[in-house]
Amino acid sequence: MANQHIQMFQIKRIIDLRLAGKSKRNTAELLGLSRNTVESYLQRLFAHNSELEFFREWTEADLFALLMKPIANPNPPYPDLYKLFPDYAKELTRTGVSRYTLWMEYRIICPNGLQYRQFCTHFARWSDSQKVTMYLEHKAGDKLFVDFAGDRLYYFDKQTGEQIYVEFFVAILPCSQYTFATCVKSQKKEDFILGLKRTLTYLGGSPQAIVPDNLKSAVTKADRYEPEINETLAGFASHYSSCIFPARSRKPRDKALVESAVNILYGRIYAPLRNSIFFSIEELNDAIAPLLEAHNLLVMKEKGYCRKERFMEVEQSFLKPLPSEHYQTKSICFSKVQKNGHATLKEDKHYYSVPHTLIGKTVKFIYSESTVEIYVDCTRVAYHERFRAKSKYTTAKEHLLKKHQLPSDWSPEYFQSWAGNIGTDTRLAIDEILCKTPYVEQAYRSCLAVLCLAKKYSKPRLEAACGRALLYNHVSGRLVKTILDNELDMLVLEEERVHHLNHHGQMSLLIATHDNIRGPAAYQ
Repeated sequence: MANQHIQMFQIKRIIDLRLAGKSKRNTAELLGLSRNTVESYLQRLFAHNSELEFFREWTEADLFALLMKPIANPNPPYPDLYKLFPDYAKELTRTGVSRYTLWMEYRIICPNGLQYRQFCTHFARWSDSQKVTMYLEHKAGDKLFVDFAGDRLYYFDKQTGEQIYVEFFVAILPCSQYTFATCVKSQKKEDFILGLKRTLTYLGGSPQAIVPDNLKSAVTKADRYEPEINETLAGFASHYSSCIFPARSRKPRDKALVESAVNILYGRIYAPLRNSIFFSIEELNDAIAPLLEAHNLLVMKEKGYCRKERFMEVEQSFLKPLPSEHYQTKSICFSKVQKNGHATLKEDKHYYSVPHTLIGKTVKFIYSESTVEIYVDCTRVAYHERFRAKSKYTTAKEHLLKKHQLPSDWSPEYFQSWAGNIGTDTRLAIDEILCKTPYVEQAYRSCLAVLCLAKKYSKPRLEAACGRALLYNHVSGRLVKTILDNELDMLVLEEERVHHLNHHGQMSLLIATHDNIRGPAAYQ
């Protein structure tokens, strides 16, 4: 080792000075150390990684743990075996391959070779000499690691016989290694969130942070320090009082536990199901459930307890309770407010009102299965229930200009009250229009056409015109206006509302007499 022991902060200074271009001699002089000491520590660092930049961000504690590790013997005791380890390391990345599998293959080549435990010991020594890994002490309820398996499961369509592949979603709590798995249709945002919802329901609580990799469903823009999280996923995490903490890009060790869990489940779920046939994703998940439970109940040899036991005793109490309301997956789109004060939800082609002051501006829709929220600059300006009727409008009265708000007050009672203030016959005429017109909005327009005539002709004349129109069994705005235009409301009826039976026994009206109507004598 070095001629003298130094503090870890001096190690960090050595790294910084060398990266700044200082020679070993200058570095030793600046730190008051001998050149041999500086050279010795640099050699120990280079034995683990050839780039000093790799250690720049390391803490003093991590450096101490690293430098205390023994350096692998450059002359290994079993050189032929060590030559096989690089290939074995690649083989371990393949589905279903374990160290035990590789040892069995090794014993075929070398029948008198090492026993399994010795084989694993030497492989671990070789691995430590190739890469640096730090031991992480996981806190209970702190993180939930999630990932999709590389290999997919599938089911068959009953109608077509088509083989439909589905994604295998896996989540693990690193402290207890309690695991959940389910199949979802795809890796899209909606299905990724569905997998997370099922996970949190299975766990009965939520962790401090959810750790996915940098898939598009989770991360909009990857960054080593401040990745941009998908807005919908961030809303999901907020609903469950958690947060999204993506693993670093191209750093598989950040989520090594979940990748290990995937490899284990290949053997404990994929293998037992390999000869089974399923006709829906629901059937597939029903078959996975008991196998997953068996996995969590299996006692881990090295630890002497099962995952579920560890979860119940240590980790469950540290999870945050789930909210009373289930999270509804939300989507986002943008739309420009039209001149009529409505913006379009493009997925449904349905129009929703916003305050009229926003006409011409672009608004953001955040919508779920049942609700629609509309935002401008992070401020919610409208909230509606979601309707999927194409080319229809959902309008809130308070969003309209005052002169446009009247139609939202229209109702049968509204027009009946208005007509009652004019007279009895006007009220009867309005009642007839409301009863006989099949489409209610058309009836409202007809009522309006009648009642607005009072402004031009006066209320008494409208009352008289409605009384005459009632004799014709079909009241309409056009009929009442014709009566008023021709001043027929001013003529006195010889008999008002007198009925008689015609020769078919049907009711008919007696026609009023006036100067323009010829009497019976004209037909003698």
